[in-house]
Amino acid sequence: MPNRALSSIQPTGSSLKVLLAATVAPLLMTGCEAPLNLEGVTQELQKQVRRTDQFQAIASNGATLVAVGDDGLVMTSPENKLVWTRQQISEQPPLVDVASCPDNSFVALSMDKKVWRSDDNGSSWQASDLPTQEDVMALTCAPDSSIWVVGSFSTILSSNDQGQNWNENTLGEDAFLTSIVFLDAHTAILTGEFGVVSRSDDGGQSWNEPEYIPNDFYIQGAHFNSVDVGWVAGLSGQILFTEDAGMNWTQQQTPTESPIYGFYRIDGELFAYGDHGTVLKLDGISWHKVAVEGGKPVYLRDAQRLNDGSLLLAGGSGSLLSLDLTSSLDLKPSIDPQLSQKLSHNTELSADSQLLNN
Repeated sequence: MPNRALSSIQPTGSSLKVLLAATVAPLLMTGCEAPLNLEGVTQELQKQVRRTDQFQAIASNGATLVAVGDDGLVMTSPENKLVWTRQQISEQPPLVDVASCPDNSFVALSMDKKVWRSDDNGSSWQASDLPTQEDVMALTCAPDSSIWVVGSFSTILSSNDQGQNWNENTLGEDAFLTSIVFLDAHTAILTGEFGVVSRSDDGGQSWNEPEYIPNDFYIQGAHFNSVDVGWVAGLSGQILFTEDAGMNWTQQQTPTESPIYGFYRIDGELFAYGDHGTVLKLDGISWHKVAVEGGKPVYLRDAQRLNDGSLLLAGGSGSLLSLDLTSSLDLKPSIDPQLSQKLSHNTELSADSQLLNN
């Protein structure tokens, strides 16, 4: 009995073959695998501008450009020669906006409710916590270099001492403010969710009762020539126009259904830009598409005019694109040919509502 029991668990010839096959096959498969080639990854990480970068905003103080994006990404370059330097804030904050101030400092906003300030052309940044429970969306510097931030529940925060202390205000509306624009030292305009528009005539100390654009229009970008004349942009390629300080709004025809994020005006010409590489030019009372040649359908989020008269656009997939307004207006990458996009048109380019704040 013991011998029979022992023999019953000894493998037969066929079962032994199966066992060996199950053991050896994975080893043979592993040995046949090609070695992992990380050369492309290494090359990409050595670049200053990478195709994985997602830029949200760009600003200039006349000497230095600063572009910001996800994970604390900050890119700086001299404005007279586009040579980008890459840095990452150690806390890796999700940066969503940046602006230059009249004192030549930069301020940036992160979604973790912090304002970051730089006095050395973007080389180093100091954080200031915002005393609010609300989400934040956009910021600007006023003509007196005070810092202004807007966000959810129509919240307005301001600081007159470089972010050391903050005042919090609200319109009292359950709406997300998406932009704040100072037209001059006294006049400022807020826009946001549900078509909210409000104006201050005393430098932001008080705000008029909000007006609402019909049909809960979600304002993603805004541009105002004056208190009376302005444009707002939203989803599905919609652009509305007012010439009576927002008492009435007229929808202008556009050739796109892509979201529009902002505007830029240069030498009397107004342009709009947004998702899927969309660039539009205003012609009378309607908008026409500017052809994008050989480019990727990335979002275009912000823009900045340079000292030499050219324009810089910032957006998705590492897009930092310079446009020479004095030549054929071809859009070319500022550093990496692999990120190339071109915009060809016989006119000049546009703006983002956030840059109206600068």
